[in-house]
Amino acid sequence: MPQVSIRDVAERAGVALGTVSNVLNRPEKVAPATRERVRAAIDQLGFVRNDAARQLKAGRSNSIGFILLDVRNPFFTDVARGAEQQAAQHGMSVLLANSDESPARESDYLDLFVQQRVQGVLVSPLGDIADRLERLKDRGIVTVLVDRRAEGRQFSSVSVDDVAGGFLAVSHLIEQGCTRIAFIGGHLGIQQVADRLLGANQACAAHPGVALEVLPHDGMGVHQGRKAGSTILQRSPAERPDGAFCANDLLAVGVLQSLTMLARLKVPDDLRLVGYDDIDFAAATVVPLTSIRQPSLLIGKTAVELLIEQIGPEPKEPREVVFQPELIVRESSTEPVPPDPS
Repeated sequence: MPQVSIRDVAERAGVALGTVSNVLNRPEKVAPATRERVRAAIDQLGFVRNDAARQLKAGRSNSIGFILLDVRNPFFTDVARGAEQQAAQHGMSVLLANSDESPARESDYLDLFVQQRVQGVLVSPLGDIADRLERLKDRGIVTVLVDRRAEGRQFSSVSVDDVAGGFLAVSHLIEQGCTRIAFIGGHLGIQQVADRLLGANQACAAHPGVALEVLPHDGMGVHQGRKAGSTILQRSPAERPDGAFCANDLLAVGVLQSLTMLARLKVPDDLRLVGYDDIDFAAATVVPLTSIRQPSLLIGKTAVELLIEQIGPEPKEPREVVFQPELIVRESSTEPVPPDPS
């Protein structure tokens, strides 16, 4: 069956080729009755426009590439959802990619987005990729760092103050009486993890007699959290931490599962627990999880706005947006409040 062309649509609707093009790309310029006639012809003929050819002609697609650090983490899927919502308001689409904390995958996706002629790239990078982003800039591709601050001002970035977040989390545990605190994180080469640990250390340094132990793991999922919980369970009561701050909520969920499955330790009685991100189901865990909230949807929306600022007819200078984290206290870190006898 021959492919339906834009000329076929114009002939069926009884309009000029330019009118069909306007309906597809600038519908506000076409009278409503004419728009409906053209769209009816498109439906009748089953026309699908050739975006690849259009991209070659224009030199750019109408898409944004977005490389997520870990698509399994609901925080990043919420950030992506915010980006998609904001991009749609500008008539753009978002192409999602998951680096899965792999520098090689991250590099491959950057190459792919160049081939796809995207308008720009949002990236939550694993390490320092400034040189690679400079090469994209030389190709005319705008980049925005997401959940990561830019070094200098050559790129726009949107992030949360993770040092402040780590300080909030551990200060809260100290206020709850914890003196032996474990930091459970992923690879310390991930800047977000390193910053959260820095904030945790700052909180401990402000309180003499409080010790912080680092339990690093090779990932940031529930499985790694369970392994950390098992490590804690193997220790004697005198050697066990009485508080734990996890670099994200998935790790905290894994710790909680490990400690409570065999009912050997109680949260928060034996160990007070704080996560990070405040993902949707943090409040619905077996013991509702105290967490550091990041405005995930707003981060995604802001990232797209920062990109739009630099691809318009009058591009603005790169800028940095840093949101402040918020402590959300739940039962995993505090004693339950007894009911009012009255």
